[in-house]
Amino acid sequence: MVDRPALSKGEMEVARTLWQMGPAAVRAVYQAMCEEKSIDFSTVQTYLRRLEAKGYATSKLEGRIRIYAAKARAKTVIRDTVNDLVERLFGGETMPLVRHLIEERGIAADELAELRQLIERLDASDQQEAP
Repeated sequence: MVDRPALSKGEMEVARTLWQMGPAAVRAVYQAMCEEKSIDFSTVQTYLRRLEAKGYATSKLEGRIRIYAAKARAKTVIRDTVNDLVERLFGGETMPLVRHLIEERGIAADELAELRQLIERLDASDQQEAP
């Protein structure tokens, strides 16, 4: 695990766009983000620079255009962010987070079925590992 500074909400939105797009110029990231929300070009440019400074992205010049690419994988950033959240808010306990998400945000029937399948799969793997 690489110890990187946490991302702000805006930085995370830009990182998510960069993960979806792959390597891209500031203008391309800006245009993709404009489809979802109102944001200034200079704000996107600043967030991309911050992502690079924090170690989440890299950049290179292609002619006069700077191309940014994700350095950290989405799965890694999500894992680290959730782990930090669980540690800070729930003292490392995962069940209070799960309970909170289900009670406060709700869970659809298809998601509940998926959760049951996950639990059954985990139970089956635990039983196979038991002596």
